[in-house]
Amino acid sequence: MEKGTVYLVGAGPGDPDLLTVKAARWIAAADVVVHDGLVDDAILALTNPDARLISVAKQRSRHSVPQEGINAILVREAQAGHAVVRLKGGDPFIFGRGGEEVDACRKADVPVEVVPGISAAVAGGAEALLPLTHRDASSAVTFVAGQCKGLTDQNWAGLAGKGRTLVIYMGVATADDISEKLIADGLSPDTPVAVLERVGRKDGRALRTILTDLGGMIAREAVQSPAIIIVGDVVLRSNASDALNVLAQRVLENSTSP
Repeated sequence: MEKGTVYLVGAGPGDPDLLTVKAARWIAAADVVVHDGLVDDAILALTNPDARLISVAKQRSRHSVPQEGINAILVREAQAGHAVVRLKGGDPFIFGRGGEEVDACRKADVPVEVVPGISAAVAGGAEALLPLTHRDASSAVTFVAGQCKGLTDQNWAGLAGKGRTLVIYMGVATADDISEKLIADGLSPDTPVAVLERVGRKDGRALRTILTDLGGMIAREAVQSPAIIIVGDVVLRSNASDALNVLAQRVLENSTSP
């Protein structure tokens, strides 16, 4: 690695085995690692023992360090002559604000390189045996964010429906609004939906229901972020647990118990 360079590295969904070879090599060689809260401890364990780790963990509506502060850290550390790895969950350029960090480095004349990571949608789909595209079900897939800006400001018309897959990141907290928005746009309330929680981790789950039950299922199952929502017929081909059937079975058992 060259000194005085910022490397934006995708850490993937959390499983160290899903890192690219280049990502693992750069993580191990960095002088400074600026990492998100979603980066698994097993990945941080791959860093050089002499490396300095700087956490810039973010949570919904609460950032320990604002984005402008993160940009300043990257530039400052690189200008001090360090090889800086900016370690981001998933892929730096898929809702990771990597583009903003590249812009900040370029503006400061700091060399910057990017190593892509496996995004949660791709990893989660593989984990749940859920193909994002399929010749018999979907020929297009779209990624959107459920809370990057007000949902009413986002135009999702035509992104979901027959022959299409919609993947929603950061949508757990706004699940009811998402369901209402898509149904209002003409999507059937019975459209299959999957929620993939904590992708790539041992405590991860894959749940399946229908669009009208999305918010209810998330509440019943106490789904927590990070999680992604997948909307479309490809969900029927997944290995996800059928939350509606589970709920029906619980109701049946409760009604027949003495």
